[in-house]
Amino acid sequence: MPLDDDTTLSDDDALQCIEDCQRCHDECLRTAMQQCLEMGGEHASRDHLSLMLTCAELCQTAANAMLRGAPLHRVICQACGEVCLACADSCEALGDMDDCAEACRICADSCLEMAGDVMEDDEEDEAA
Repeated sequence: MPLDDDTTLSDDDALQCIEDCQRCHDECLRTAMQQCLEMGGEHASRDHLSLMLTCAELCQTAANAMLRGAPLHRVICQACGEVCLACADSCEALGDMDDCAEACRICADSCLEMAGDVMEDDEEDEAA
């Protein structure tokens, strides 16, 4: 899957990351709208719901960027990975959202790996 003129990532890595992003998007959105709102309290707090919905949207954006082969996908994947980690931490701290936290951690690992692989290539190019 070509992502820009001088970087090509393995199709398997990119497809796995896209799948992880899509799963995380679905899980965050479902959990926020069906579970957190019903539970109320801290689960339905503005900060927590905002983080979950931001995570869902950023996951969708990252998947879309990779599907399009956007040259700046690495920046989007980096941001997605960091937001997914924050969302997982928030879900774990509040409890009763294990599936969402797990999807976020898997997506974070995948996105940070995707971003790191390409960013390492950039660092090597700058050093040369």
